[in-house]
Amino acid sequence: MKRHSSPPLLVTILLLALVPHGRIRGLAGGYFVFDTGPSFFSGLNPDRARKNSNPLRTILDVIDEGVDCVPYSTFGLVFPEGDLVHAPNFGKIGGAIHEISGDEGARQWSNLMDKMMPLAKAVDAMPTMALRGDVGLAITGGMFLPNFAKLNPLENLKLTRPFSDVIRSAGVSDAFVRNWLDVLCFCLSGVPSDGTITAEMALMMGEFYDEDAVMDCPVGGARSIVNALVRGIEKGGRGKVAVRSHVSEICIDNGRAVGVRLRRDPNGSMIRARMGVISNLSIWDLLNSGIVDVDAFPSSFVEKRANTPACPSFMHLHVGFRMTREELSALQAHYIYVDDWERSVTDEENCALISIPSVHDTTLAPDGYAVLHVYTPATERYDRWDGVKRNTPEYDRLKEERSAFLWRVLEKVVPDIRTRAVHRQVGTPLTHQRYLNRHRGTYGPAIYAGDGSFPFPNTPVKNLLVCGDSCFPGIGVPAVSGSGVIAANTISLNTIGGQLEVLRKIKVQS
Repeated sequence: MKRHSSPPLLVTILLLALVPHGRIRGLAGGYFVFDTGPSFFSGLNPDRARKNSNPLRTILDVIDEGVDCVPYSTFGLVFPEGDLVHAPNFGKIGGAIHEISGDEGARQWSNLMDKMMPLAKAVDAMPTMALRGDVGLAITGGMFLPNFAKLNPLENLKLTRPFSDVIRSAGVSDAFVRNWLDVLCFCLSGVPSDGTITAEMALMMGEFYDEDAVMDCPVGGARSIVNALVRGIEKGGRGKVAVRSHVSEICIDNGRAVGVRLRRDPNGSMIRARMGVISNLSIWDLLNSGIVDVDAFPSSFVEKRANTPACPSFMHLHVGFRMTREELSALQAHYIYVDDWERSVTDEENCALISIPSVHDTTLAPDGYAVLHVYTPATERYDRWDGVKRNTPEYDRLKEERSAFLWRVLEKVVPDIRTRAVHRQVGTPLTHQRYLNRHRGTYGPAIYAGDGSFPFPNTPVKNLLVCGDSCFPGIGVPAVSGSGVIAANTISLNTIGGQLEVLRKIKVQS
């Protein structure tokens, strides 16, 4: 996704999907537009100052594309303690923590935020755009080394440690505060606080708890972000995004990635890569799908990467339903649901996320209707689905059985949602496995901070790189955007000049 050197680098992106963006379902008189993910974004609004630690926003600024967003600052919590509203003052006097845990809870939260301040500065000190996976990092990263002179190097070392270490060092013992931090980590990274890397939380805590913190609802859904990226890639004829382009083989010659072949090509001709190939497949799908000859990799690489632990999968429910604008105005755009704090957030049917983007965006459904999406984040075990055939009575029965929890969660927010629903669609681990090419429908790697780390995009095959949530920085839209940046930077040392040009621009705008 590199757009900054002269002459420009030519990029071709090959997508298996029919369209680059999300799903659209027809309805008499209009359409329902659904996002696959939670529709939960921050830092995208072009009318607000950019944080260089937000790689997706930086990409959009570099390609000179913006996304129209509706800002908002609250979302709902449906917890055992009752219904709460999350706002930037969450941990302050008058906020939800103070409401539940009193002055002591608010004091502990304040201690934690004080501990996070130098860590947030450390994250901001080195923009993701400066990173690469080769020796060129000495040049591109060197521009920002003076930023670290003002920081405590011992604090910087904490960034790679589990966030739970910071929670302990801040003296946080309040049960509600600790429970909330586990939920927040789990929703962002797929693992609780004892597995989430501190650097990710140093970025996100500011996005949530700065005094002027807002979230962004992209008008038109997540597809508007994808469309902006496509425009940036294709403008000026510098790149191309090709849909319905199923890559069947990554071609390797003498230890070097030289191109790809498409399944639909009857002649089996190769699309030659002048500089290299970047794959966004998960590491399991890269190694096990037959798309690449694994004999091209050292056996030690294959064994180590194939044994990367995987998070469980999801259950999803997308619903188009009747609701007036007046009724929508009484709802939050998002809710986090937890059933029982005595159980882990990683347990099945204990945690769910609801997204109702129609609260802020009228373009996603016809007048008088709205869309929502509810899912279980990385808690659905694949084993019960293994061997089940799609489009069979057994599959339909299992879908109904495993989506019942999601309906019960929805009824906590919209009690009569079943009678309002006019369109409903259940997604399962098999849906993820088939349509998103995800190994066992996984949410992503379950790499615990302190036990392991996400690798950089390089592979032992020259000019073959990877991006996505199987590599650094990890899981989630910001992290995956960062991985794409790093892979694009690393594709060749020839990108250093253009990268420096972008970094100078970033420094001027900061």
